[in-house]
Amino acid sequence: MKRDQVFEFFRRLAEANPSPTTELNSGNPYQLLVAVVLSAQATDASVNIATKPLFVHIKTPRQMVDFGEQRLRDAIKTIGLFNTKAKNVIALSQALIEHYHDEIPRTREELQRLPGVGRKTANVVLNTAFGEETFAVDTHVFRVCNRTGLAPGKTVDAVEAKLEKVVPQPFRRDAHHWLILHGRYTCKARLPECWRCPVVDLCRYRPKTPPPEERAKSSAARSASRGKSAARIAKGRIASTRSAGRSRSRPNRLP
Repeated sequence: MKRDQVFEFFRRLAEANPSPTTELNSGNPYQLLVAVVLSAQATDASVNIATKPLFVHIKTPRQMVDFGEQRLRDAIKTIGLFNTKAKNVIALSQALIEHYHDEIPRTREELQRLPGVGRKTANVVLNTAFGEETFAVDTHVFRVCNRTGLAPGKTVDAVEAKLEKVVPQPFRRDAHHWLILHGRYTCKARLPECWRCPVVDLCRYRPKTPPPEERAKSSAARSASRGKSAARIAKGRIASTRSAGRSRSRPNRLP
């Protein structure tokens, strides 16, 4: 995608959604960090359901450690990998108490030293909590960048590096939110909704997915065609069977 196309790509996404943000609910940077750690291989909606009652009482690392790993496991057991995640959340909370006086570090390197925190999690926290221009590449961002041709790459690190190079101002701070939301609700994995995509003409994905009504007509036409073919085949088989029956019923002539 060319530079002017990249600018137009984000301009349109920004016009459609001027103030994008994470869909994970939190009340402070610590709660955001916990929520992002819990969201690995889980939906934001499922994490929000689990953390809603939890975050009413737990707002600091000290409160989380006092809450305890067993009670945390019970509180998040509806989320995938809850045993490992509970262990990591307690461990990272202890690390924040011991090394950062309950504060969230503001560098990627320090964040990634915390248990359960990878590069994507660190980027989300830096961007959402502190306004840093980072690009968190999850499955949605990876798909959109490759499918559209915006920032193609074989790995998440390659896609992130490409985004660093191509995303212009004033879109850098919110770019990954636009890409996540676009991938979650429009450029879906199984069936991208090209008919309502604001950047459809800039995207290299082919063939474009037609609107539901066109797909319904096409499906009906295919079904009708298959029905006619099946009827012709069945008719041919009946005719062949009758012909074979007549041949068998003729008596052999004596010489």
